Amino acid sequence: MITPHFKLSAVALAISSLFVIESAHAQGETTTTNKTQEEQTKKNKEEAKSSDEKGKTLDSTRKTNAQRNATLKAAPEQNAQAVQKVTVNGSKQSDVDLRRNSIAGKIIVGREELDRDGDSSVGEILKRLPGVTTGGRPGRGGDIRMRGMGGGYTQILLNGERPPRGFSMESLSPDQVERIEVMRGPVAEFSTQAIAGTINIILREEYHPKDVDLKLSLGMEQGRVAPNLSITYPGQIGELNYALSGSIFKNGQKDYGTSQRIEQTDDGAIRLVQDQIDQTKRESSGIHFTPRFSYKFENGDNLTVQPFLMTSRSHSRTSSTITQTPENIDPDTLLAPVAYANSNGNSDSTFFRFNSNYQHRFEDTAKLTLKIGGGVGRSNSDSLRTQFAKNGEQLNLITDENNTRDKSFSTGGKYTTPIGDKQNLAAGWDIENSQREQKRVSLDNGKPQFSDSGDNLDASTRRLAAWVQNEIDINAQWSGYAGLRWEGIKTHSSRSNYIVDNSTSVFSPIVHAVYRIPDFGKDQIRMGLTSSYRAPALNDVIAVPAISPLNGPTRPDRTGNPNLKPELSRGIDIAYEHYLKSAGIMSVNLFIKNIDDLIRRRTEQVMVGDKLRWVNSPINIGHAVAKGIELEAKFQAQEFFPEGPAIDIRTNYSRFWSNVDDVKGPNNRLDQQPTQTANLGMDYRMSGLPLSMGGNINWTPAYINQTSDTQTSSYGIKRQLDVYTLWKLSPTAKIRLSASNLQANDSVNGSTVYVGGVHYLQSNRSKTYTVFNLRLELKI
Repeated sequence: MITPHFKLSAVALAISSLFVIESAHAQGETTTTNKTQEEQTKKNKEEAKSSDEKGKTLDSTRKTNAQRNATLKAAPEQNAQAVQKVTVNGSKQSDVDLRRNSIAGKIIVGREELDRDGDSSVGEILKRLPGVTTGGRPGRGGDIRMRGMGGGYTQILLNGERPPRGFSMESLSPDQVERIEVMRGPVAEFSTQAIAGTINIILREEYHPKDVDLKLSLGMEQGRVAPNLSITYPGQIGELNYALSGSIFKNGQKDYGTSQRIEQTDDGAIRLVQDQIDQTKRESSGIHFTPRFSYKFENGDNLTVQPFLMTSRSHSRTSSTITQTPENIDPDTLLAPVAYANSNGNSDSTFFRFNSNYQHRFEDTAKLTLKIGGGVGRSNSDSLRTQFAKNGEQLNLITDENNTRDKSFSTGGKYTTPIGDKQNLAAGWDIENSQREQKRVSLDNGKPQFSDSGDNLDASTRRLAAWVQNEIDINAQWSGYAGLRWEGIKTHSSRSNYIVDNSTSVFSPIVHAVYRIPDFGKDQIRMGLTSSYRAPALNDVIAVPAISPLNGPTRPDRTGNPNLKPELSRGIDIAYEHYLKSAGIMSVNLFIKNIDDLIRRRTEQVMVGDKLRWVNSPINIGHAVAKGIELEAKFQAQEFFPEGPAIDIRTNYSRFWSNVDDVKGPNNRLDQQPTQTANLGMDYRMSGLPLSMGGNINWTPAYINQTSDTQTSSYGIKRQLDVYTLWKLSPTAKIRLSASNLQANDSVNGSTVYVGGVHYLQSNRSKTYTVFNLRLELKI
């Protein structure tokens, strides 16, 4: 039985020492093994993981030497008579090969899977992966969560860097992505702000083919057409390779939702029943531009520059109808209850970031990589809400204007050197600085809604990190990884009447190991002991409130807490991977996470200015444990039934458990963590026709979270069925028809708060819609 509070640093040091002892022992043994063992050693050397930061093939010099040595051992008599010809295969590894050769567990989602279902956003793709869930209702996006853990536990990276504030994965088109790496355990090279895991989105890389990729799609939701055009134009000028990629989109949406609020006393008496109907129309448009330039110098050095531009805007109109029993006068405002309201909102945002990467190779095959990045962003939003009484009298005119400017700069480096032909040592550093200027004005009938309305907020975050890691092939069966990362974050914010400083510093020892099982083909066992953390989000630290127009215990204002500490986690991962002959895989992964200084949001009534308002703010509450099992299977049915149809099957199932010590049960789970989730997908290629079709069912059952001793949150069942058909007109032309969320079930959630002998109950129901998408894909 695993003790939850284990000393990870001591265990990591012990296993690291074991790696060194085993390596020395293996190198000192006499090479008198039989032919079978030599061939297995040769095979494992050829498949060994690269020290390259993207996990591709070994350096050609090391690989040639390894193959030559293995060949000489396997056939000594032939080598004595004639010189053998060694052929080096430099072909790109498949997604499955990259996954298997990585010492730290990861899932690779390549171009084939990105294109398969005709998805309009990256989030739609990720929801089908093992242990990944999405917040929000189908078709409207939401935060991405690994292992069911809520927002902030999953680290999202863009080309290995933290994306600019305000970046939304839902607005990123899959056509702009080269691949996605889903890492279940942290590594020292990247930030360890990844208690649940890391999702690294790699934008389109350099293209060597001469074809221009052109994709034109027309989406349709409730009769509203959403066009999208994506193009990738590759080229080469001398030693300069480039790929100009971009997309433009426009769509319209309509939402319909209902909510009910009930106040009930302990003796069963109903104090208030309030029903609300909201209808929203929204139009949005945007442009993405992700070019990539790569230049190779005469000495072999390489410089890569990749800008990223995203701009979008939207306009929404909402009408609300509210009925209330009894129709009492508000005791605070002395106004009649709101009967209906009209709202208009506008938002626009632009983000620009560039990443540059310079790589120098030394004569001893060591490498030095230097990187510099920077970005700017702006986002503006304004809203106007007019509220009326039942008799038509105007009660409130609420305005909110929010203007934000962001700037960031980052730099870092990585030095990698092989030690013999079995080890790769790497060390590096990261420096990141970001600044935000925000001005928000919130007025209710011309009066400020909070004391700092109209003041400028200045906030900055500085992050420093240093790390070292070592990857080692101990012998034919064992490979290991040991890393250590120090990371410090300092946050500073100021307004006219206060200054907030928050500093954190974390050491994260990490150990991963892979054991390749003899005589079991490519099967292997993964193990990991990891340390990670979750830093408070900027908006959780600075005390800028988000105002609720219908303030109450179930609709509170939201604000921050400058005294928050980071959550610290220690974790264990164990996985078994069975690789099939036809590039398929079956795996089972077990994990347990201990979390200290857990952050949880609490709702209470406080004095704001001269009024009592319900406010929701974050605090550190104590210790929690999360654990689970993740099952996955991807295979071709013909591997088991050779005479059967050409069907590819993709399925996964995850079961999660968690417990928060300082919250009374039952259901005292991590916030927003479901009990389980599952996917089942199939792809069928018709014999004799250039036609293939497939689909996927995504399922997450209903669940309840006890967020505090007096508060609960509930979430309804989520079922989503997606299907597609692909017709290959020619080798350079395809037509793809897809339908997302065919069932279009309503999205349901709710919350309860118990205060002073009164139960405050809130329930929400929103319609979801089927989205059809027709796409033409051309290679010109």
